[in-house]
Amino acid sequence: MRKLAKSLLLTAGVIVAVPVLALATTATANAIATNAEAAQIRPYGKGVPVGGKTMNVVVTGTGEETIVLLPGLGTAAPGLDFLPLADELSADHRVVVVEPFGTGLSDPADTPRTADNIVTEIHGALAHLGITRYALMAHSIGGIYALTYSQEYPEELTAFIGIDNSVPDQPGADEPIPTDAMVVLKNLGITRVLAGLAGDPYEGLPYDAETKRQMALLTTKNTGAATMIDEVAHSVTNFAAVSGAAFPVALPVLEFVSSQDSAEWVEIHEKQAAGVDRGEVVVLDAPHYLHHVLAPEIAQRTAAFLVTIPQ
Repeated sequence: MRKLAKSLLLTAGVIVAVPVLALATTATANAIATNAEAAQIRPYGKGVPVGGKTMNVVVTGTGEETIVLLPGLGTAAPGLDFLPLADELSADHRVVVVEPFGTGLSDPADTPRTADNIVTEIHGALAHLGITRYALMAHSIGGIYALTYSQEYPEELTAFIGIDNSVPDQPGADEPIPTDAMVVLKNLGITRVLAGLAGDPYEGLPYDAETKRQMALLTTKNTGAATMIDEVAHSVTNFAAVSGAAFPVALPVLEFVSSQDSAEWVEIHEKQAAGVDRGEVVVLDAPHYLHHVLAPEIAQRTAAFLVTIPQ
């Protein structure tokens, strides 16, 4: 979150130096391109009715155990972003990737993006699918939603698995992200321009060309849109709502943590894992999106962890 905030602030500064005419041109081009790209987005997953709207979920695998994957903040297409990990996990488990409102192919939301609302909506989708017993596996801020989830529906969870998950009271959790800058960048077409200049963010990763193209289309569509902006704006209050909270002591917890952050980052995860009867932390030498580069190892260690837990 802090890295995102710094990047946005630096980018916002660039806008001041860009001529007004150029900005008008990029804004117009962006609007035209966005309309054209909407027709190129290909359906995947399954639409589930939740509160009068449709939430997209991707279900793979047929194992007896179910793993529900929750994305991090700003993941524009969770069903595609999680593909390498879902493919690995589905060899032995039923895997359900939930695309919360405002992400992937799910509808935008007209309810505030509080953790309580997000959790209630995700639970509604799972209930519609008849999924009542499962492990929650969450990336980044998904760990905060999973913690909220464990307080609301503890009887349904078999375990929590974190993928460099956020934890209560982590450093920077009280720092708001400048959402106004995100909206300006999107509306002026600067986000599109910068994405083009940045090159392929998935280069060398296990995604085929068409999947990467679809993720780019959904990133343009969802990043900076009202629902995602509202979720970003609620990040500080969502962290504050779980300040001091912990997972139920009987809930098994496995956390994969990036070693490429600070020593404190590993320590706060070890503290969270120590708060339950069975908690483990696995430190991996990879960036924050661990599941992009270490999907096989994460899947193998997750399977070994879950097989020892009574379902």
